[in-house]
Amino acid sequence: MRLSIFWRLTIGFLAIIVLVSGVNLFALHQIRQITEFSNALVSTHYPAIDSAKWLIDSLYAQVRNEKKYLAVRDDIFLKHFDTDAREFQRTLDALLEQEGSPDGQHTLKEVETLHDDYRILFHTEARLEPVRTRKMSKEYESQRDAIVTTITKHLEAFMDLHAASISTVINDGRRRSEQAGVVTKQLVILALCLGLLLASLATYSILSPLRRLQEHIRQIGLGNFKTAVNVSAPSDLRELVESVGAMAKKLQELDDLKAEFVSHITHELRSPLTAIHAGTQLLLEEIPGPVTEQQRETLELMVESSRQLIDMISSLLDLSKIDAGMMEYRIVSSDIKRVVDTSVNKIRLLADRERIRIVIEAPSGPVFAPVDESRMQQVLDNLLSNALKFSREGGSIYLRVEPDQKEKVLRISVTDTGRGIAPQSLQHIFERFYQGGVRARGGAPGTGIGLALAKRVVEAHGGRIWADSELGKGTTMSFVLPLGGS
Repeated sequence: MRLSIFWRLTIGFLAIIVLVSGVNLFALHQIRQITEFSNALVSTHYPAIDSAKWLIDSLYAQVRNEKKYLAVRDDIFLKHFDTDAREFQRTLDALLEQEGSPDGQHTLKEVETLHDDYRILFHTEARLEPVRTRKMSKEYESQRDAIVTTITKHLEAFMDLHAASISTVINDGRRRSEQAGVVTKQLVILALCLGLLLASLATYSILSPLRRLQEHIRQIGLGNFKTAVNVSAPSDLRELVESVGAMAKKLQELDDLKAEFVSHITHELRSPLTAIHAGTQLLLEEIPGPVTEQQRETLELMVESSRQLIDMISSLLDLSKIDAGMMEYRIVSSDIKRVVDTSVNKIRLLADRERIRIVIEAPSGPVFAPVDESRMQQVLDNLLSNALKFSREGGSIYLRVEPDQKEKVLRISVTDTGRGIAPQSLQHIFERFYQGGVRARGGAPGTGIGLALAKRVVEAHGGRIWADSELGKGTTMSFVLPLGGS
């Protein structure tokens, strides 16, 4: 029985999770042991050493207060001595309670006995009369120094004992850490190998038919709809394979229908429209006979409308050719300034009528680039036509030609002084049939074909086209082309 994709993935992932969980549990056990060592250091040995150091400091503070009292017989120093002695004893008692080793407890008890001797010795000396103090001073100081020195040595021995314990714990922890690292590394490598093996086995049977199906889909994307979809796949994927086969069949039918439609437009629509346009132009030129002013206005409207319709059909045909990969380009080194001048001359009369100024900023000499002149003319015609339609009456259009020899590109931009394009529409303006929310001056809607066609032509030349716009200030359409030699 063949397992479904769900169970293949589930079993594979469960096996990987079990392996990873085992590694994590082992690592967690080792971390817990190392943590116990660290707790022993933090809660026992280091505090014991710090307390011993404090006891030494406290002992010498008592000695300083003792000397001051014996020198000046001021009770404040006696009080300080007693206070420090009591704090010393409390700390020593706490340290004795926490100490677990017999050697450490013996050392601390010796310190306690010596400290009691020191207190008794001092208080005995303090009760003597000041006159007799001088006679007993040398003997007293000798006894006191011997006791203090012995206490200090005992506390230092206590610190050495805990320092040795720290060294032992650290070494033991390091050894365990190294062992845990080696074992964990081996377990991780084993888990990774087994996990990769299980993952490969679980996914191969899924990815293999999907890749074969992907290749068929790629062939369909290239226009090869007649390739039979014959893929052996799990039951979960059979419906997908059948859907791809049905899609390929339907696309073949649509492709045949599109080819027939394009052919029909080419032969059945374009020719009559051209005839209507030419006939209307003849009437407008009064070749058949004179026309009235009212008739002339109607004929001009017919000429303009038929020309727009012919341009739209031509653009649709060009887009269909590009999408089908049938568009042919005759790319040769051409003077871009000549192409620019030709496009500007086409709209100059209409721009003058609307009192829109056209400013060309370009180098004085010719600028050569490898392009198909007719197609690049089409791009500039669309950009200039849009700039003219969306510019305010009395505004300006700036056309800039900027060759960059350093980057080996040619930048061309068309800037209008219109109302601009909203940010949410800017990213869609190069999509086919997208018109946005801004209407051209006069309210005439566009077709949304021109910029889509311009984008495809520029990209076919190895270039890039984009738009920058700010509401209320205007729009700049820019594109770059690879720059050729002159």
